[in-house]
Amino acid sequence: MTDQTKDRVVIFDTTLRDGEQSPGATMTHAEKLEIAGLLDEMGVDIIEAGFPIASEGDFNAVSEIAKNAANSVICGLARANFKDIDRCWEAVQHAKRPRIHTFIGTSPLHRAIPNLTQDEMADRIHETVTHARNLCDNVQWSPMDATRTEWDYLCRTVEIAIKAGATTINIPDTVGYTAPVESANLIRRLIATVPGADEVVFATHCHNDLGMATANSLAAVEGGARQIECTINGLGERAGNTALEEVVMAMKVRGDILPFYTGIDTTKIMNISRRVASVSGFPVQFNKAIVGKNAFAHESGIHQDGMLKNAETFEIMRPEDVGLTETNIVMGKHSGRAALRSKLKDLGYELADNQLNDVFVRFKELADRKKEVYDDDLIALVTAGADTDSNRLQIKHLRVVCGTDGPQMATLTMEVDGVEHGTEATGDGPVDATFNAVKNLFPHDARLQLYQVHAVTEGTDAQATVSVRMEEDGRIVTGQSADTDTVVASAKAYVHALNRLLVRREKTGSDAREVSYKDVS
Repeated sequence: MTDQTKDRVVIFDTTLRDGEQSPGATMTHAEKLEIAGLLDEMGVDIIEAGFPIASEGDFNAVSEIAKNAANSVICGLARANFKDIDRCWEAVQHAKRPRIHTFIGTSPLHRAIPNLTQDEMADRIHETVTHARNLCDNVQWSPMDATRTEWDYLCRTVEIAIKAGATTINIPDTVGYTAPVESANLIRRLIATVPGADEVVFATHCHNDLGMATANSLAAVEGGARQIECTINGLGERAGNTALEEVVMAMKVRGDILPFYTGIDTTKIMNISRRVASVSGFPVQFNKAIVGKNAFAHESGIHQDGMLKNAETFEIMRPEDVGLTETNIVMGKHSGRAALRSKLKDLGYELADNQLNDVFVRFKELADRKKEVYDDDLIALVTAGADTDSNRLQIKHLRVVCGTDGPQMATLTMEVDGVEHGTEATGDGPVDATFNAVKNLFPHDARLQLYQVHAVTEGTDAQATVSVRMEEDGRIVTGQSADTDTVVASAKAYVHALNRLLVRREKTGSDAREVSYKDVS
């Protein structure tokens, strides 16, 4: 079956809006622009770049993304009031193809928050969608918690939004409550029942609370939806959102029963998955579909034997279909810049000369400590801790004494604003002692929310990638680093997070969320 005989499904990516709402996943301005650029290159139809009224930082990021987008529609989120909608338009109007996405909670539970009657809410929907359409000819409207909204009232509000000028009607399963058969039937019934439904695009937005987001999204498409809202790696609040890579590859692999196609370049999936994991501080679980480390790994003897004879015995898609490639270049201490550049290009990273030089120096240091440098080692070098906007704090020397006889002690020399300082500290283990030493030299009240370590590759000489998440006065930052010494990686990740916190402090909290999504007054 060719694409000409299939229906096109629009991919609406909300990694930078709904995905970033996941606690601790806040991204910097530069990171948002980078991810938006990767989404644009990959062929995402619509990028929901943020919630412009939320903060000055969000507004600036949406504006900049709108100015830089080459192909994608750039969308901003707005609650059902004129102030939000005006601010959203102010941000997205710079795009070649802008969109305003406005929403209101229509279920009984959500109507109770602004204390609106059904008639009062209906009036507000008409007024706000009309206002948005007067500003922009591409307007999306969402009845939040649609799957728990009374059927008659849902039909009524959808009809009002269509008559007011909405061009896309998004039906959110805000709390991941529905099941696939319900998802398909809901879309099918709305299209058949609501006047004007055949003149707009219906979209589906599913959360994964019961693990059915991908199934619900695909079922909605079978029911008539032609836009899927999703995020990279399924990033999002609580259990996350529909994963872009899952729905896209499901339609690609099972085109025999899913007669749909997208404009996504699937070979770019692995690169953007790794980058989102890095900047968000949310690593991908090993057995995650499509992009997990084990997604194309085979350990069972029966599986390995079958793979050697015919890869299709245990693989329904090729690793290269999602951008997971293997090359014959083995990297080691004798490898030069040209080989490193070629290898990184195969892995999806095209670096400027100054970036390549920085990675090359760190690659040589790593190669002196490891016999063989694996692909994942190189990815860690490129991504972990190399994107700090501030370098006011830098680890210079670290020595740790540990063992069965405590207390453990860390001796640290750290550069603070260009001046070296030294200290010693003890702690309950080498990492605790190291963090205490950092705190001695740079006192702070930030609370460590998460400390996570995983080995990049196998073997006792494997690099450890460490992620830390810290919170101070509502500002949440993440830090990452990688090193063959876990304690060194921990120290660098901790300092990486503190440097990011300093940037946030300097912006006087402008990147912190300033409004609540539930405040629709």
